[in-house]
Amino acid sequence: MTNPVLYEVAAGVATLTLNRPERLNAMTPELMGGITAAFDRVRADESVRAVVLTGAGRGFCAGADLTAVAEGSGTERANDAAASSAQGDQTMDVYNNALRAIHDAPVPTIARINGAAAGGGLGLALACDITIAARSAFFVATFGPRLGIVPDMGATWSVPRLVGRARALGMELLGERIDATRAEQWGLIWRTVDDERLDTEVDAIAAQLARMSPAAALRIRRTADAALNNSFSDQLDLEMVHQGVLIPRNMREGALAFTEKREPAFDGRRDDPSEISD
Repeated sequence: MTNPVLYEVAAGVATLTLNRPERLNAMTPELMGGITAAFDRVRADESVRAVVLTGAGRGFCAGADLTAVAEGSGTERANDAAASSAQGDQTMDVYNNALRAIHDAPVPTIARINGAAAGGGLGLALACDITIAARSAFFVATFGPRLGIVPDMGATWSVPRLVGRARALGMELLGERIDATRAEQWGLIWRTVDDERLDTEVDAIAAQLARMSPAAALRIRRTADAALNNSFSDQLDLEMVHQGVLIPRNMREGALAFTEKREPAFDGRRDDPSEISD
């Protein structure tokens, strides 16, 4: 059986490749479980300083495998999701566990969007910290117009935060394709590049993240998320909590590197995400 998620590490960067190109990397329980397993490997390997998530072939991820759903083999996931939503408990859902693994990763994550990011693939792309798309790529929320369901895979959380309510509802109610250029203009993603430059851009950003202090990168991600709910005063206090850890650990090396006109060489020690204040 072909591995649904390929895993490779080079120069401190783990690349996770969704590996169902014949189905545009449509999601199955096996593929989503493979994502969770890959992030387990990332957590266990402290040499990994950044993660790239991408898709094999000509697409990133086409969302749920609708062929399996139409044949009945995918209905279990739909029923489980509905039950979990009603009960407010999705901790055992294999799809959501994969999203949580990405969001809670101990190192920064990059989504390399090489084609369609549709349906659940949209949520998968936006779960990463930085999303970079080829100019030919596009994003589409197919859930409501095509399937008669609520957007999932974290899309209802990420899309309004990134583009605002009006654009989020336009995307989710109308299901229009948002091309990569417009996605960048809206702030849905970080950057759009010409197709032939996608690998160069992703490699450069991954290398930059791999040089960072993992502890600083994790705490930056956490403070950004917390800012959406904190008061200004609470956010000032949270910043000081993180500075109390990072200044003794990193700032002298950063200052020395600045005065010596070189790149800082931060140590690779990680912090435990579960122990960091929000």
